Amino acid sequence: MHPAEHRGLRELYVMARQLRDHWRALAGRLQAAAPEQAALLHEGSQAARALIGELADVTAARGLHGRPAAQGFGARLASIHTVLLDTPLEVNQALRFAVLDVVHVGVLLEYLAALARTDGDGELEAFLASWAPRMRAHEEALRTAAVALGDAPDAAVGAAAPGLAGRIAHGAATAAGTLGEWVDGRAAR
Repeated sequence: MHPAEHRGLRELYVMARQLRDHWRALAGRLQAAAPEQAALLHEGSQAARALIGELADVTAARGLHGRPAAQGFGARLASIHTVLLDTPLEVNQALRFAVLDVVHVGVLLEYLAALARTDGDGELEAFLASWAPRMRAHEEALRTAAVALGDAPDAAVGAAAPGLAGRIAHGAATAAGTLGEWVDGRAAR
């Protein structure tokens, strides 16, 4: 196995786990405010979980494993993203950022399929190539849902995180944005 393929497969463990955990957490946060979008996030999280499960068998046959380090790192990334980034965001912003999670996994799957083809590993190539369109379907569904929030602006600008912490963080982000607009307006004069 070429080092690029080896590192890429470990990255797939990291990013698929990050997608699984981040989307699951965000789905829970959005359940009350945006239940349709939360359902899409839950489905994508389940798909990432299935990908990891199948990936473990495929890579173990090649002497490569993704636990505990790679998946653990992905879980930490998801925690950081959920706590530090999602908490102050609006619903529309959190969904648009979440789309980037699955874009990364989809492009990585396509890249790894090309590496496997170059390496002459048809079985690995077929596995990876079969997952790319499945993840693209989740990307397209969430992308469409995020764009559709433009038709519901009041829902779009609601806090992505429920509860006091979400209201405080969302309020602080709104205040920071207002201050930034004031500074930019003053600088333009």
